[in-house]
Amino acid sequence: MTHPSDQRAYFFKIDTTIKRIRNALQKRFNEAGVDLTVDQWVVIDHLYRNPGISQNVLAEMTTKDAPTVTRIIDLLCKKGLTERRMADTDRRKFLIFLTEQGNRKYHGVLPLVIEIRRRGWGNLSEDDYQHFVRIMDSIYNNFNNDE
Repeated sequence: MTHPSDQRAYFFKIDTTIKRIRNALQKRFNEAGVDLTVDQWVVIDHLYRNPGISQNVLAEMTTKDAPTVTRIIDLLCKKGLTERRMADTDRRKFLIFLTEQGNRKYHGVLPLVIEIRRRGWGNLSEDDYQHFVRIMDSIYNNFNNDE
């Protein structure tokens, strides 16, 4: 007996949708003169919501590998948007924070992000959103045993 997903490459649909959203967001950043990549924004967004997290936790939260996160943080530090501080409990561990300039950048860029999110969501309802989250969470959790 065939399963409905056997012939439907739902992962391809997810991937192409994500790429389209990322491209639209990067284009909007470029048009607005925002000196950030989408990946840099994702890191800034996570740091704003979780100040003082470690690079490893940040890598997990953003689903990026540690070298990529290190490279992004290095670039954001050079731009004056983030800083590394030694952890009080472990001097080998650094915690990452947004600087005051990083906080201003977050608040300046957030309206552009919201604009793109709204454009993508269009006329979909709150019910649509709840179904979407439920389905995406279900797919995500079906792969939890693979790690």
